Amino acid sequence: MLGGAAGAAAGSQIGDGRGRIAAIIGGAVAGVFLGGEVGRTMDQADHLCLDQALEHAPDGRTIEWRNPDNVGGHQVTPRDTYRTGDGSYCREYTATSTVRGDKVQTYGTACRQPDGSWKIVSQDS
Repeated sequence: MLGGAAGAAAGSQIGDGRGRIAAIIGGAVAGVFLGGEVGRTMDQADHLCLDQALEHAPDGRTIEWRNPDNVGGHQVTPRDTYRTGDGSYCREYTATSTVRGDKVQTYGTACRQPDGSWKIVSQDS
């Protein structure tokens, strides 16, 4: 969904009138497709790798892994770590995933949950 919103926002910057409307719709569809495809290619092992990268990698260090079970490759780079008003730790990150042979880059923020896992709270493609 967030990918769709980002795609629509990008599309709104193109053209005017009917051309702009078509670009917004096209951007929204592309964003939903790409965001959804990345999510579908990640299995439980990938999510655990992502959690470990967000938990242990210093800001600016890229962690890369390849999953032979789903023929996907992923890279994540934590960019900024901070604490929220309620004391939770959050990290901004960039990620690159290979989906059907294409590289898809996403940007987002994930926050540590009470159980130690990381939850993506915002993401753009």
